[in-house]
Amino acid sequence: MTSQAPQTATLGADIRALRKTRGLTLTDIAGMLDKSVGWLSQVERDLSEPSISDLRQLANCLGVPMSMLFAHSGAPADEHGYIVRAGSRRPMGSGEEGLIEELLSPDLTDDFEMVHSTFRPQSKMQDPADRPTQEVGYMISGRLDLLIDGRAFTVGPGDSFRIKHQPYQWANPYDEPAVAVWVIAPPVY
Repeated sequence: MTSQAPQTATLGADIRALRKTRGLTLTDIAGMLDKSVGWLSQVERDLSEPSISDLRQLANCLGVPMSMLFAHSGAPADEHGYIVRAGSRRPMGSGEEGLIEELLSPDLTDDFEMVHSTFRPQSKMQDPADRPTQEVGYMISGRLDLLIDGRAFTVGPGDSFRIKHQPYQWANPYDEPAVAVWVIAPPVY
């Protein structure tokens, strides 16, 4: 039972962080789920564990893939909240556009999140994003074309960039994957 405690604690904290980032109240989410505010409060405080169906509905309400809510790794208790091992990163998103993302942050309770992004060759973001965030990226390998607030840039290894609540799009029209580390504030996943 003790090996489950860190997972449960992280789940409740992540749900609360995602809800608050989206400007939603307990009442808002409870209404969308047709659940009581008390039930949701207990889930966020790790006093109740939601079912898989509940997690699916929560993910839908919060606009995140379900994997974000159940992919908590079984990190050793002394590492939980501090260390994320390479093989234990939480996947994010569906990868449909050719973007594979993993959470580098231990959880979503900080004022920011850190994400490892791999952009497949010949992939492109279909629709521009415009989020109420500040994002900074650092290119590890490959090249990436960025359109930030109508301005076109190409970045490569060692380059960094910032997107400050501006519409943006990315594309990797090249024949090799592009890998970047992003810091996003506030967390959006």
